[in-house]
Amino acid sequence: MKTAVEVAKANQISLVFADFKEITKAKLAISVVFSSIAGYFLGAYDVKWMSVLLLAFGGYCMVGASNAFNQIIERDLDALMKRTGNRPIPSGRMSVSTAMGIAILLTALGVISLYILNPKTAMFGAISIFLYTCVYTPLKTITPLSVFVGAFPGAIPFMLGWVAATNEFGIEPGTLFMLQFFWQFPHFWALGWMLDEDYRKGGFKMLPTGKKDAATALQIIMYTIWMMAVSVIPVFGITGRLHLSVPSAIIVLLMGGVMLFFALRLYTNRDNISARRLMLASVSYITFMQVIYVMDKFLA
Repeated sequence: MKTAVEVAKANQISLVFADFKEITKAKLAISVVFSSIAGYFLGAYDVKWMSVLLLAFGGYCMVGASNAFNQIIERDLDALMKRTGNRPIPSGRMSVSTAMGIAILLTALGVISLYILNPKTAMFGAISIFLYTCVYTPLKTITPLSVFVGAFPGAIPFMLGWVAATNEFGIEPGTLFMLQFFWQFPHFWALGWMLDEDYRKGGFKMLPTGKKDAATALQIIMYTIWMMAVSVIPVFGITGRLHLSVPSAIIVLLMGGVMLFFALRLYTNRDNISARRLMLASVSYITFMQVIYVMDKFLA
C-alpha cells in the first residue's frame, strides 16, 4: 500500500499536470494540432512520420505558449468571470513567473521544432503567437473587431500543415486558410453569445454588435454561407494540387448546411440553446470536414 507521503506526492503531480493542461488549454491545442496534421496529409507527396511528430509537438508548443501568454495578460480579468476564475493564475495555484517561464519555453521549443521542418513553417507559427498575444488579446476589451483579428492566427493551423509538408505557400494553403478563417466567425460568435453575460464581467467585447440581437445572428449566417462557398472551391479544379471529388464536396456542403440551419434557428430564437447547438455543430463540422478532405485525397 502507498504511504500518505506517496499519495500526497502523486496528488501533487496530478495537480501540476492538470494546471499545465489548463494553462496551455490542452483540448484546444490538440484540436489545432489535428488541423495542422490534416493540412500536412493534404500537402505531403510522401508522409514522413518524423515530420508529423515534429509538427504535432511544435504545434502544441506554439498554441500552448499563446494560451499561457494570454492567461498571463488577462489574469485580473479572468478572476472576474465564473468560466475562468479557477484558472491556475487567478486561483493562485501558479505564479505569473512560472507561467511566463512555461510560455517562453514552449515558444522556443515550438519555433525550433517547426524550423527543423522548414523556415516558412516556423515563421507562420511565430506570426500566429504574435497576432494572438500582442494584437488579438489586447483588443478583446476594446472592440468586437478583435474576433476578426483573432481569426487570422486561428486560421493558420490548417494552412500550416500544408506549408510544413511542402515548404511552399500558394493557392492550396491559401484556400485552407480561408476555409478555417470564415468558419471561426459562426463558431466564436456562437460561443460569445452563450457566454455573453460572463464576458461582460471581464469587459470583453466579443459579439459584432455588442448585443445578442438579430444583426449579430445575421452576420453569423453570412459568414457561414461564405464558409460553405469556400469549402467546395477545390471541386472546380482551380486550387492547384488541392482537389475535392464531387461526392465529397456534396458531403462537405451538406455539413455546412447543418451549421446554416442552426445559424438560422439562432436568428429566429435568439437564445442560448440555439447558440450552443450552433457551437457544437461548428466543432463537428471543422473536424469531419478535415477528415473528409484527407480521405478524399487518399481514397478518391
